[in-house]
Amino acid sequence: MRIYNTLTRKKEEFVPIQEGKVKMYVCGPTVYNYFHIGNARPFVVFDTMRKYLEYRGYKVKFVQNFTDVDDKIINRAKEEGVTAGEISEKYIEEYYKDAAALNVKKATVHPKVTETMDDIIKFVQDLIDLGYAYEADGDVYYRTRKFKDYGKLSGKNIDDLIVGASERTRNADDEKKEDPLDFALWKARKEPDEIAWESPWGMGRPGWHIECSAMSRKFLGDTIDIHAGGEDLQFPHHENEIAQSEAHNGKKFSNYWMHNGYINIDGVKMSKSLGNFKTVRDLLQTYDGEVLRFLILSGHYRGPIDFNPEILTQSQNGLKRMRNAKSNLKHLIQTGSGQMTDEEKETLAGFDKYREKFIEAMDDDLNTADAISAVFELITAINTAVKDGASKEFAQKALDFLMELAGVLGLLQQEVEEKVEIDPELQALIDERQAARKAKDFARADEIRDQLKAQGITLKDTPQGVQVIRG
Repeated sequence: MRIYNTLTRKKEEFVPIQEGKVKMYVCGPTVYNYFHIGNARPFVVFDTMRKYLEYRGYKVKFVQNFTDVDDKIINRAKEEGVTAGEISEKYIEEYYKDAAALNVKKATVHPKVTETMDDIIKFVQDLIDLGYAYEADGDVYYRTRKFKDYGKLSGKNIDDLIVGASERTRNADDEKKEDPLDFALWKARKEPDEIAWESPWGMGRPGWHIECSAMSRKFLGDTIDIHAGGEDLQFPHHENEIAQSEAHNGKKFSNYWMHNGYINIDGVKMSKSLGNFKTVRDLLQTYDGEVLRFLILSGHYRGPIDFNPEILTQSQNGLKRMRNAKSNLKHLIQTGSGQMTDEEKETLAGFDKYREKFIEAMDDDLNTADAISAVFELITAINTAVKDGASKEFAQKALDFLMELAGVLGLLQQEVEEKVEIDPELQALIDERQAARKAKDFARADEIRDQLKAQGITLKDTPQGVQVIRG
């Protein structure tokens, strides 16, 4: 498998630190609101990466944090007249609901900043002891220029950063710094009612960057295999994580860095600050989660996605094609009989080439777009093979094959009852069945039900009337 490593700006062969095992850290949400479809992209992409690594036989320890201490959380709490803890716990629960709708598997560990405070404080103190950080009036800052490799991930030149910092309007915190480039590891409490923890430097709370360095080290060790997140985190967040972690640990922080591209609206990055975002919660009122997952995986993860109604419709149609194939095979399993013929065995053996295409695509820097194409080629081959019927055994093995590949992508995992468009002929049969039931002619009612079942249509009698579904 080859991964595009942001650190080296090239595709590299993936070689884990320990054979058969992968340590992976992905930056999680700041929990003060429902997450939007742009936030969802790294959740889905790197969940797929994890699923694929597991499919290839790796044991993956997957850590995704919750940032449950932040100015945005504090401000939201003030607006609603509740505590910061109540806000963060509410939106952690809401995250799990929306992530589940997208078929995103829970991480091996979901650490919270508030539960890792002792580790964070010790990490900051260690950096002070090593000469990489200093205290100033209760704040603690990192000496950016002391880390000689600063800028190696983002490609930013430190001299350009110095010029930019010097041109920026200075504030009260800047006056405390030894250098305008230095960034906060610990922030002193500014107001008496502000959430804070005791530390050697007084009451305060951690800076954003130090949190991930401390949580990654606690749960995965000094050096990890893969660190991943959105493209917007390359600088300054991930750059600062490297500076902190490598200064502290004396070792390389992560061997591979993966970053997904933006989801744009009208060519502009989707963000809460611009107000041009669509929350997953709102989108789930109209589209099911697998449609959104299909949309995210239908392009290469490093490229941008232009979010619009057309791409949603395309994703709906693509997923519908997959679901129809699954539904048709399930119907054949229910109605078919017998074992595979020699011709069917030969056909099934020929499906291996689609698995090979799928693996080839996924091995090429997680090319989910080409992997989906391989699944569609498999579906075409299956449909051709079963167009005149199939044995029960062949239908089951074809379904297993389809579900194997779709499962790696996190698709076809939800049982969805697809409503059927009712034409006059179908309505006539439904009405005849209802009349037969009313006349207690249950033999005729069952005959109509079985006739429709053979066409892949199920009638469900509910208190609200007859529900017509496919499957």
